[in-house]
Amino acid sequence: MIKFGPSGNCEAFYSEGYKHTEQAAEFCKNRNLDCYEYSFGRGVNLSEGKAVAIGEAFEKQQIEISAHAPYFINFANPDDEAAQKSFSYVLQSAKFIKIMGGERIVFHPAAQGKVSREEAVNKTEERLKILRDYIYLNGYENLKFCPETMGKFAQIGTLEEVIRFCKIDNCFIPAIDFGHINAREQGSLKTESDYAERLEYMIAELGYERVRNFHVHFSKIMYGGKGEIKHLTFEDTEYGPEFEPLAIALKKLKLEPYIISESAGTQASDAAIMKQIYNSVDI
Repeated sequence: MIKFGPSGNCEAFYSEGYKHTEQAAEFCKNRNLDCYEYSFGRGVNLSEGKAVAIGEAFEKQQIEISAHAPYFINFANPDDEAAQKSFSYVLQSAKFIKIMGGERIVFHPAAQGKVSREEAVNKTEERLKILRDYIYLNGYENLKFCPETMGKFAQIGTLEEVIRFCKIDNCFIPAIDFGHINAREQGSLKTESDYAERLEYMIAELGYERVRNFHVHFSKIMYGGKGEIKHLTFEDTEYGPEFEPLAIALKKLKLEPYIISESAGTQASDAAIMKQIYNSVDI
C-alpha cells in the first residue's frame, strides 16, 4: 500500500508544543499520515534505549519508520580509510532502524571529487559490492538499502547510476528524489509522461516487483547552473516539480511507493497534501 509521511519534524510539530521524536508518531497519526523518516544526517547519535522508545511509539500508532543515513557518506572517496567510515555510517543506521522496527535506510552514494565521472561511478559500484557483503555478514539482508538520486551535478546519483547500483543485489532498492532529478535536469519533470518515462525505465531495468514499493523523496527545489540550491515548500510556484502528474503515473503503473516529503519546514502538511492529491486522482 502506498504510504505518505514527513522527513523529520516540521515547524508545526514544535509550534504545537511537541518536543520528542517519540511524539512524532502521534503527530503523524493525527494528520492521517502513514510513515516517517528519521534522519541520522549529522551522525548516528542516539542510545539503543532511545531507539527502542521511538520504535515502540511508532508501532503503537501503526506508523512505519525509515532512516536517512549520515549525509557525509562518500563511496567514491579515493581514501580507503575514509571510505571505511561510509560503510560504518550505513551499517550503524541499519542497526538502529532495525531496533526501531523499520526496514529502510536511504543513503547518498558519493561525490565525484577530482576524478572522472566514470572513475567515481566505478569506485562507488565497487564499494557498494563490499557494502552488500557487510550487509549479509551482519544479518541485515532483510532490510532495504536505498541509494538516492542526487540534485547537484558534482554528486554521484543520476537515475541511471542509482539503477545501476541497485542491480548489485536485491537488498538495494532505489530512493528516487524527484525534486533532485528535476533540479539536476533543470526543470525536466512537468507532465505525467515525464514521470512515466522514468518509472517505466526503472521497471524495465529492475523488474516490477523490485520497483513496486520503491522509496520516494519529494519536494520542490530551487536550482541553478550546478543543480540543486535549496528545498522549498509547496507554496512555491516557480521551480516545481508538481506532484499531481506523478500521482497519475503511479496509479496507472500500479506502483505503491513509500513517499517522504522533504519540504522546507512544511514536511507534514505537504505530505498530507500529496496524499489528498493521490486519493483524488481518477484514472
